[in-house]
Amino acid sequence: MKTVKRCYTGYEKREHVQGYVFLTPAIIILSVFIGLSVLFVIYLSFHKVNLFTRTYEFVGLQNYKRVFTDDIARIGLKNTLMFSVVVVPVQTIMALIISSVLNSKIKGKYFFRTVYFLPTLTSSSALTMIFMFMFSVSGPINGALLRLHVVEQGINFLQEPAFALKVIMAMNIWSTIPMYTTMYLASLQDLPASMYEAADIDGAGPVKRFLYITVPYLKPITMYVLLTSIIGTLQMFDQAYIFSNGSGGPANSTLTVSLMVYKYAFGTQNAMGYAATLALILAVIIMVISMLAEKANSEERVY
Repeated sequence: MKTVKRCYTGYEKREHVQGYVFLTPAIIILSVFIGLSVLFVIYLSFHKVNLFTRTYEFVGLQNYKRVFTDDIARIGLKNTLMFSVVVVPVQTIMALIISSVLNSKIKGKYFFRTVYFLPTLTSSSALTMIFMFMFSVSGPINGALLRLHVVEQGINFLQEPAFALKVIMAMNIWSTIPMYTTMYLASLQDLPASMYEAADIDGAGPVKRFLYITVPYLKPITMYVLLTSIIGTLQMFDQAYIFSNGSGGPANSTLTVSLMVYKYAFGTQNAMGYAATLALILAVIIMVISMLAEKANSEERVY
């Protein structure tokens, strides 16, 4: 097959040049603050770094081999994946259901939209402190359980390995649902009412309208929600750090990969090279998941 080359006019060439000129500041900033940073992290991953003496000892693949024998890294990866597997589907499904309800003709829907959006106005640090108080031994959650005679004595959710990560899961789900609900609501505003009217004529109930009209219509935004949720949960750091005071406790039950990177880089271990390796592995995992999600989304598009 013969390839036909397009000849650009002088005006088009000037437009291209102008476009690249306008892009130059952004390209320089991204190259310096992102490109060089990534290259430096890759460089660190092959070295044993001492921040105090500023020495870099080349160790080859030793840091990468250490990941497969490090029990702490295995625990951190397990907690991170468990956190993502639980939080992502729950917050996505709940946001989808809540947005569908708020988009209906229920009374006071504007009031509930405002109430559901309020958590997004609060910082993650403040929300973590609030949930730590709620789930403390003398907090309202234990008070309610005692009054309902569910337990005989208060549960120390914050210091119990079986509950600590689940408290952070509940907090993350509660705080992120409003943002995704708002995204779904914005998309539902463009859904033609005639589709629901036609379904009513055919005798479809609320559940069938939701499953066969709302859910398929929201597939593109759902893929975006899933992708951002996965990336956010895999990078979860601040909540685990505040909850455990940077230790990942109790008994490493709240240790995530991001928190582990921080501990190895700036903690007592003084292992910046190994921390860089963990950060790169996490970045590769996120990149692979993003590419798979994008591929799945492109295959579902109808041209």
